[in-house]
Amino acid sequence: MPKKYVVKLKSDERKQLHKLVRNGTGSAKTLTRARILLKADGTPGQPGWTDEAIHDALDISVATIERVRQTYVCHGLDAALKRRARSKERTRRLDGQQEAHLIALACSDPPTGHERWTLRLLADRMVKLEHVEELSHETVRRTLKKLNHYRLKGGRLRSGGLNRRLKALLLKAGGFNHFRLRRLKTSWK
Repeated sequence: MPKKYVVKLKSDERKQLHKLVRNGTGSAKTLTRARILLKADGTPGQPGWTDEAIHDALDISVATIERVRQTYVCHGLDAALKRRARSKERTRRLDGQQEAHLIALACSDPPTGHERWTLRLLADRMVKLEHVEELSHETVRRTLKKLNHYRLKGGRLRSGGLNRRLKALLLKAGGFNHFRLRRLKTSWK
């Protein structure tokens, strides 16, 4: 079956790829992609290897070889050598003040009838207190994981009350003072 995307390198592109492979100055993926393009070059007088031969020689999956060929034909040499940039940018689910509320909530005593805070309980309570419109337990997990200096002890985050780091975080988030922090801790039970 004939290939849908046939690589035909121009002489300057071929020289650039040979120089890149010879110097070994790129990342491993870039060098591998350069080798794929050189082996797959279907220009008369060039190797023009099959995908299976390239797979055997370079120990790369056939799907990767096909993808590199397709990228070269559709988007050019630079796109075939370099990794594609992320298409969508991630936005933060919780801002600093909301994170501070979540941490203070996690440091408080769990609700009655529960021995400890669960991720789902924390997410539900944040929504109930109207700090956020919706919040998944996975976002709570990621946020608490990011703050790994709080260690779990007996089902609660060990904080010794509201410790200095937490106070600083809450105060930095804005709208808090020391009196309000004491009130916050007791109002979330």
